[in-house]
Amino acid sequence: MSFQLEPSHNVTDAVIYCRVSSKAQTKRGDGLNSQETRCRQYASFKGYNVKTVFTDDLTGQRADRPGVQAMLAYLRSDRRNPHVVIIDDLSRFARDVRVHFDLRAAIGEAGGILKSPTIEFGEDSDSLLVENMLASVSQHQRQKNAEQTINRMRARTMNGYWCFAAPIGYRYERTSGHGNMLVRDEPYASILQEALEGFASGRFDSQVEVKRFLESQPDFPKDLPGNELRNQRVNDLLTRVTYAGYIEVPKWDISLRQGKHEGLIDLATFQKIQDRLKGGAKVPARADINADFPLRGFVVCGDCHKPLTACWSKSKTGKQHPYYLCHNRSCESHRKSIRRNQIEGDFTAMLHTLTPSKELFSLVKVMFKDAWNMRLEQATTMKATLEADIVKVERQIGQAVDRIMNSESDVAIAAYEQRIAELEKRKLVASEKLAKGTAPKRTFEEMFELACGFLANPRKLWDSGQIHLRKTVLRLGFTERMAYTRN
Repeated sequence: MSFQLEPSHNVTDAVIYCRVSSKAQTKRGDGLNSQETRCRQYASFKGYNVKTVFTDDLTGQRADRPGVQAMLAYLRSDRRNPHVVIIDDLSRFARDVRVHFDLRAAIGEAGGILKSPTIEFGEDSDSLLVENMLASVSQHQRQKNAEQTINRMRARTMNGYWCFAAPIGYRYERTSGHGNMLVRDEPYASILQEALEGFASGRFDSQVEVKRFLESQPDFPKDLPGNELRNQRVNDLLTRVTYAGYIEVPKWDISLRQGKHEGLIDLATFQKIQDRLKGGAKVPARADINADFPLRGFVVCGDCHKPLTACWSKSKTGKQHPYYLCHNRSCESHRKSIRRNQIEGDFTAMLHTLTPSKELFSLVKVMFKDAWNMRLEQATTMKATLEADIVKVERQIGQAVDRIMNSESDVAIAAYEQRIAELEKRKLVASEKLAKGTAPKRTFEEMFELACGFLANPRKLWDSGQIHLRKTVLRLGFTERMAYTRN
């Protein structure tokens, strides 16, 4: 097949094509300009008139590059005036044998003539052999570079360094003795840490509440119009073990291991999150109802003691009005609406009355002190339990490895390997707890002061208007649901 034909008259017009492998290379170094300079020198030597320059910042493995397509369209638009297409080197033209000859043919069909200062193109067998060999070498170099890059990344990952794009909440920083490594990126790190710990502790009942909390933070980046986050993105944040300070890359057979970077949460907290996700954390059917009606599900009907529901009702003028109401068909208050301002106003007024006496504070302090002493005793017992558990897990891992060595069944070996992975994770959690210590992180005085701050003024949290703080008031301030009598 002939790729291009030399025209009967002399060709004087030319275009230049330059390529680098990534956008980063357009900012680091001078690759595109250097290629263009060499091509212009070649054009000047040959007497070509350079009309325009086309560039790409994509891998040479692809043929559908914007710069290439624009160049082909330019050549087709002026077929009566053939152009020389000047490239600096074959490796800048393509890095795949098939792509090279496909583009070569496309340029010829568009009326272009491929030229380069580093190779003399021709249609004879010797010229095609040389061209084919150089194209193969270029492809081999690309494949070898990719293999070497992956091998280096895998080795670095095995040593505990994250080698991919920095997850939100982290950024890369050059650190002495480590090279580029992940460090906390504020304020994203603190916002995300609060969201992860809140879901693990039950402060946020569902992924929807985590989503709503992150959307309420002006500094946290959103990925949908209207300052919203995709549900999948929230799930990705909750399931990324990198945030626990660990690394795992299954596609490279790299099992869970301690990372060199600081975690936003510990591994035990991460495991609580996974347990909650597997257990099916509750997701409200209507997220907007939860936000607009914080008492929904907490307040029950005073007549039938069934939980009140809530909704927006549209008037004849088209205006929306918020109401609470009872949905129990057998109740005399069925479908009898209660204005939101009325019921929530009564609840807020009731919160004013929740001011504990001095005697209650004294009693609470004694109760807290007893609980504190019990926790200290538990910490000593917990340390011994963790040490024993680590020894037990190590013994079980050894037994599983022995069974793998003696097994000839692929199914059994796969099951043992999965069991070992689970045991390794259990060992890591126990080791982390042991390393951090099981004793309380704060003094009794500090913890008691925080608790008393809530007891003294629960309305302050409620008046913040934030749904997760209001839910905290309902959970901590009341042992059961409250009844509201409509009349």
